[in-house]
Formats: sequence, structure tokens, C-alpha cells
Amino acid sequence: MPERQATAETATEGFWERFIALARTNGVKENAIRWHVRCAETYLKAFLDKRLNQHTVADVTGYLEQAGRLDGMVDWQFVQIVDAIQNLLVTARAPVATEVDWEFWRASARTLQPSHPTIAREAHSVQTDGSRDPTVSGGRFKEKKNAPLALDQARETHRVLLERMVAEIRRRNYSIRTELAYESWVCRFILFCDNRDPTEIGADRIRAFLEDLAVRGNVSASTQSQALNAIMFLFKEVLGRSLDELGDFVRAKRPKRLPVVLERSEVARLLAGIEGTQHLMAALLYGTGMRLMECVRLRVQDVDFQYQQILVRDGKGQKDRLVPLPVSLEEPLREQLRKVRVLHEQDLAQGCGEVFLPDALARKSPNAAKEWIWQYVFPSGRLSVDPRSGKMHRHHLHENGLQKAVKAAGQRAGIAKKANCHSLRHSFATHLLEAGYDIRTLQELLGHADVSTTMIYTHVLNRGGQGVRSPLDALL
Repeated sequence: MPERQATAETATEGFWERFIALARTNGVKENAIRWHVRCAETYLKAFLDKRLNQHTVADVTGYLEQAGRLDGMVDWQFVQIVDAIQNLLVTARAPVATEVDWEFWRASARTLQPSHPTIAREAHSVQTDGSRDPTVSGGRFKEKKNAPLALDQARETHRVLLERMVAEIRRRNYSIRTELAYESWVCRFILFCDNRDPTEIGADRIRAFLEDLAVRGNVSASTQSQALNAIMFLFKEVLGRSLDELGDFVRAKRPKRLPVVLERSEVARLLAGIEGTQHLMAALLYGTGMRLMECVRLRVQDVDFQYQQILVRDGKGQKDRLVPLPVSLEEPLREQLRKVRVLHEQDLAQGCGEVFLPDALARKSPNAAKEWIWQYVFPSGRLSVDPRSGKMHRHHLHENGLQKAVKAAGQRAGIAKKANCHSLRHSFATHLLEAGYDIRTLQELLGHADVSTTMIYTHVLNRGGQGVRSPLDALL
């Protein structure tokens, strides 16, 4: 009997030695090893009557779903739990180790911060008359992490003016990314002018600032144009001043670039290198031509199986549009929605189940946040705090996880191009043109306001260098 006990103890020690060795191989730092072991032990305690090789996908996902509902857990702690459980099951050679969508759970670890475009505007609102919303903590203009101190000082010194500008931007329904960019460029311009009040600054300083960006800053043409648009907006729309005297200035050279397009075989290889939920999302990007954020923000009600179409709501420029639902993705999408439905019902049973809604809709229909039709098609595996209400909500997956998955898949597939999420959109457009669809149809599917933007894809019809026979070939 003692010998059998000693043998069991030796086997256990050997198991944990292999577990730790695998953790180190996977890049776990020495000071985190003991926490890695503790996460694995906590998981084992939840299944005392079940051997590891008997664990199912439902066991693992159920455990991670419960962990995802815990309040106060930071992102890296959730990643540590996911990594530890995967290492544990791999060490035990449990079949379920290859069946769980681990990348989905790692992507779920990253919660949406108050500065994320999905919730930033709703979290930090400003009244249209320029006054501050008393229900908001002032987070919109608080000191930013890792921000240059000089920019923070400019924000504080010119707070009233900046809030007037933000109010005007929101009145015009510009995107949150435009708002953040304009605010940053105006602060940089103010610093360039020695922190002076913009009402005292003339066109000569604006011209000097733009030329400095091009000459000394060596910025791209699009960056210089964005800075110019921000300053023009401030002076014309906020201060009511005309800048007709601005005149000409040194402009950054605008390069003419063609979109990166993957061949059909390259798209197939790339998609084959992505698994689980992220495979479905990447396939949707190519199959519909959606932008990355349009995909991650899809709601249940946006998918119309009967008419085989997807409604893209509030796309670029606050425009809705319809895109085709690929027939090959119907069943995977139905299966995804079945999983989401189960998760949503579990959330409701535990007093959660709310999803983020635009502020106006949240006020008008406070119960809509729990309705099935408003749930995200690709929800995160864990709950996070809504910065407006402090309630636990289930936001969509962070887009960064899909970006990394697509980039890594392109590298593994040996694709010698800049393969990313947007290149799938470019490939969608180019392949439709090659198939004979007209430019106007393509414009509507892509959501371009101007057909000239869509015309860039016609390079495939012009054949470029492929239509010319090199004179070298005539010599050989």
C-alpha cells in the first residue's frame, strides 16, 4: 500500500513538472509560474469527480463562462486562467484540448475600455450648449495614460474651447474617431503656437504649422490633411472665422497606392489557417466586404436568413446598407447564434444579460438591453463594466483578437503580401469586379459615398502590367 501511494505521488510530481515545463516553453515568466499552477489547481477542484481525459468542451467553456462573469478580474488574469487550463489539458493529453476554441477565449480577455470607439462617446457625454453633463465624471478630458504632459496642459488650459468643439462635432454626428483626432490635432496646434488662445492666432501660424508637419515632421499627405481639417473646423465652425487668407502652403506628397488584393487561393489558405469563431468572422469579412468594426458590432437582428442578407447598421458616415449573406456561412452563423442564445439565457438567469445600447435608445427603451434581438452576434466570453451605468454588460469581442489571428494566418500560409482584415474587404471588391459585377453595385455593397473611391478597384480590369508583353520575352 505505501508503495502504491509513493508511486501515485511520483506520478503527480512528474505531471506538474511537465506542466511547468510546458508553461515555460509557452513563455510564462518565472514569477508567474506559481499563479499558473494555482489557476490549474482551481480548475481541477471544480471537477473532483472527473478525470481530465473525460472533460468535454461544455465543461471547459462552462467554467470559463463562469470565470468571465466574475467582477473585478483584469484582462491579464483572465488570459492566465485560459492559458493555465489549456496547458493542463495538453499536459494530460486530454482530447478536449484540441476541441476548445482557445483563441476565442483569449480574445475575450480583452474588455472594451471607456476609450473604445463603441462606448467612448456614450461614456463621456457633453451637452450641445458646451456645458458639462453633471452625470459624467469628466472622463472625456481627464489626463490620459502615457499622454505627453504638454498635451494634457493644453487640454486643461483650453478646456472650455475644446468642449465647445466637441459639442459641435457631436451635433454633426461625426464619428468618435474623428472627434478624438480633431481634439488631438487642435491641442498640438495650440502647443505649436506657444499655448496661445486660438482666437489670437492668424493664418500665418496655421500655414507654418502645416508646413512644419510636412517638412520637419515628414508626415503623410493624409495626416497633414487631417490636421488641416481639424484646424479649419475649429476656426470656421466653432470660432466663426474665415480662413480665406490661408493661401498656399507646402503640402506633403500624396502617394498613389493600390489596395492589397489576395488571390482566391491565398484567401482560401488564409481562412484555412484560422479556427473557431475567428474563422467565421474572417470569412464574413471576405464574403460580405464588411469593415472590421462593422463585423464585430453585428447584432442578432441584423442577420436575415430568409432574404440571405446582412444589414450593416451605422456604417462609415452613419449610413446603413445591405450586404449578401454567403450561403456557405448560413449554418455556421445559425450555430453561432444558438451558442449565443444559450449564453444569453444563462446571463439572464444570473441577473445579467444586458448588452450595450446607444445612449438615446437606452434611455428610450431601458429594457431593450436584455432583448435577444439586440445581443451581439460575436459577444465576448466575459462580462465587463459599462462605464456609464456601472452595470455588468456583455460587449462584443475586441477587434484586436481578429486582427492578430488574420495576420498570423497570413504569415503561416506564406502569403508574401500585407494580409490583414482590410485586405479581405479589398479582395471581396476586386473578385466581384472580376466576376462581372458593375461598379455601382460594388459602390453600394462597400458603402462608399463617392463612386470615385470605388473606382480604385478597376485596376484589375485594366490588367496593368499583365496586359503588356515585355520586350525581353521577344528576345528569348
